[in-house]
Amino acid sequence: MDQIKIGKFIAQMRKEKGLTQLQLADMLNISNKTVSKWERGNGLPEVSLMLPLCETLGINVNELLTGEKLTDSDYKKKAEENMMDLVKEKEESKKKILLSVIVGIITVIAGIALICVAGMFEMAVQTRILFIALGLIVIAGGIFTACVLDMDAGTFECRYCKARFKPSAAAYIAGAHTITKRRLKCPECGRISYCKKRLTH
Repeated sequence: MDQIKIGKFIAQMRKEKGLTQLQLADMLNISNKTVSKWERGNGLPEVSLMLPLCETLGINVNELLTGEKLTDSDYKKKAEENMMDLVKEKEESKKKILLSVIVGIITVIAGIALICVAGMFEMAVQTRILFIALGLIVIAGGIFTACVLDMDAGTFECRYCKARFKPSAAAYIAGAHTITKRRLKCPECGRISYCKKRLTH
């Protein structure tokens, strides 16, 4: 889905209704920063807000996700395309998460193996240090790569305002986490909570 196109469409329909970003935000019980983010193409409305947004703007969800007004003949075709886009995005996110787990496991095992070799066999001190350093670099590199892949897959959903966002690399790495949640600060409401991993935007 073309987020820039959708954002411009939201802005166009809002203006046609004679609403400011703040007025639209108040009608949806969200911040005007969220509306601004949508209109800049930096994110999509979360599922719970799509119907209220469409009702307010006088459009349907299919038109929202397409980023344009649709004729009756285009409606079914675009609905199928939008559905396929959502399915494709979800599948790509699953693949990235799986790849991040595989990369993480393989590199940690390889790093531990190098460190074990350094401790099990006779070798010069410099060689032993080299093996240990190499093992630590492999582990750190693998964990970093796994984090980048996982961070790029989908978004995180704020527990309080339900906004979906991608955290910065620093916030992602520093955030305590469970398997499906990570402790992050929501850029919309500013609250810190365990945000749930979502496979789509």
